[in-house]
Amino acid sequence: MEDGQLFDLGPQHRKVQEIAREVAAKVEPFAAEADEAVDVHQGCLDALRASGLARYVVQAAYGGHDEVLDPLTIAVVREQLMYSSGHLDSMFGMQGVGSYSLSVGGSEELKQEWLPKVATLDAIAALALTEPDVGSDLRAITTTMVADGDELVVNGRKSFITNGGAADFYCTLVREGEGWSMVLVPAGTPGLSIERGDDLLAPHILGELAFTDVRVPAGNRLGVPGKAFSLMLQTLAVFRVTVAGSAVGLAQAALDEAKGHALTREQFGAPLIELGAVSQKLAQSWTDVEAARAFVYRAAALAKSDPLGHLDYSSMAKVHATEAAAQVVDRSVQTMGRFGLVRGSKIERLYRNARPLRVYEGATEVLLDSLARRLAKGVR
Repeated sequence: MEDGQLFDLGPQHRKVQEIAREVAAKVEPFAAEADEAVDVHQGCLDALRASGLARYVVQAAYGGHDEVLDPLTIAVVREQLMYSSGHLDSMFGMQGVGSYSLSVGGSEELKQEWLPKVATLDAIAALALTEPDVGSDLRAITTTMVADGDELVVNGRKSFITNGGAADFYCTLVREGEGWSMVLVPAGTPGLSIERGDDLLAPHILGELAFTDVRVPAGNRLGVPGKAFSLMLQTLAVFRVTVAGSAVGLAQAALDEAKGHALTREQFGAPLIELGAVSQKLAQSWTDVEAARAFVYRAAALAKSDPLGHLDYSSMAKVHATEAAAQVVDRSVQTMGRFGLVRGSKIERLYRNARPLRVYEGATEVLLDSLARRLAKGVR
């Protein structure tokens, strides 16, 4: 995998990039097996835990690496991990996505209880937002929470929850009165039942959660009552651009597969890469990968200083990189001809792993609609 040339990473980012690259290389021999898993793959967990990379998604005060989380570091790590395995990338990314509302909105006691375990992967994190009838329009959720003395009582359902059934806690979005709140619900809390979710075209750890009079201490509240959307926005502001980093890693892997094939496969008496239409497809893909990488690195760097203030750029980077990855992997399959259609091949796995990127953490259409409204208001 080649380093980005259009955005100069500093020595600290290159150091963590190399660590992530080493983890990805360790996982590569069993990456296909891991990417078929719908439970935690022990090999990925062991490799990621030994690397210490999860410390980069937790603040230093709670066993993490940095005082302020750095979206560029996280994006660079996800790029390297996704190059080998979607399961590995998700395991790392969700430690941050699943715990960030706790980092920002949790009590000191709650943070001390959980975040050090997140940093060492001794606790797996999850974020429970979507519901059976609610996807992008999260203001329409129906899961409720009411205060009852020194307890909070949660009722409702959550659907398509990443790490559902594997997580040790769920940062859960609820309706509370006329507003929206968040609460941390530990796995195993009485009244919380979890079923395995649907099988996806790119296998994933998914769970369906049912809350029936689930009671947790009032101290498990995250953030201000009725104001949970600010917590969600902060999570998206930090982590949305890192999904774009994953897309760059996948696109690079697809390009490398196609290039390797085109260099070694002979047709009409010459390497396939000498066929103009093929070489142009590869050149276009290389262009797309480098443009996406530069955009992602720049947007992620901006997000560190002011995540919410630069959310537009994170959204644009996510749209651009995930759509580019889709184009690159499709061209790669075409370049490889019948070999690109073989079930169980790496390119087939990359093709399937590319598709969800354009849906989760902001579907392309939803993000473009939001960006269009911002543009109409004169924001630049």
